[in-house]
Amino acid sequence: MQKIKLKNIKIYAYHGCLEEEAKIGSFYIVNVTIWLNLERSGKSDLLTDTVNYGNVAQIVKDQMAIRSNLLEHVTYRIIREIKAQCKKVKAIKVSVAKVTPPVNVNIDQVKVTFKKKFY
Repeated sequence: MQKIKLKNIKIYAYHGCLEEEAKIGSFYIVNVTIWLNLERSGKSDLLTDTVNYGNVAQIVKDQMAIRSNLLEHVTYRIIREIKAQCKKVKAIKVSVAKVTPPVNVNIDQVKVTFKKKFY
């Protein structure tokens, strides 16, 4: 099984439990890894034999635009939508990191990661 990675997608969004986060927003970094069989597309050179990573990036952008209180929720939605639109996928790993989260200590980011396998 091979994989396609979309690394460090930078998005400004409005997720979080605090009212302030809904108003001012924050920067997020999203990483997506998709496992699937790439043998066919490797031989055919046809986009129809693989997953269009431009479409995956658009899914991330669209889901990040829908406000959530929890990073867990938006991460799960991204996985669900990728699988719904990309039937060839065998497993998906998504990480969503909030850059400089509003906490009382100096942290670069808080990250939530989900990995889901499909049989």
